[in-house]
Amino acid sequence: MVQEIHFRKLERLYLSAPINRFFQPSIQIDEGSSIITAAIRPDLFHAAHAVHGSVYFKMLDDAAFFAVNSLINDVFLMTVSFNIYLTRPAKGGDLTSVGKVIHRGQRLFIAEAELSDDSGQQLARGSGTFMRSSIPLTPEVGYK
Repeated sequence: MVQEIHFRKLERLYLSAPINRFFQPSIQIDEGSSIITAAIRPDLFHAAHAVHGSVYFKMLDDAAFFAVNSLINDVFLMTVSFNIYLTRPAKGGDLTSVGKVIHRGQRLFIAEAELSDDSGQQLARGSGTFMRSSIPLTPEVGYK
């Protein structure tokens, strides 16, 4: 029960971030994993009429980040590094990014994420390294 409350608070925190007013995503967090979904819109396109790589990065980093933060209930994390592999362009429908923790250390955490389209086709993969910050999870930052 306590963990479920933590997951819902993290979801509200994520959705309250000002940047997400633009992206309009949804998020579902469970222990060591997260799923983020967002609709593809033309204002997310680059000049060749496909989704810009920055959208791929955001969705992959966010999914990996919140998968790890599901395991930490006192502070925010920081992304230390993140690698991304763009494998296919997206032009319509919804994007779904699934993040999973693959390593939990004393100081560093590693998570992977995969971005796919409506048909389940992989569009991108990413992996990141994360560490604890000194920013507490409080109502003032949207953790409520």
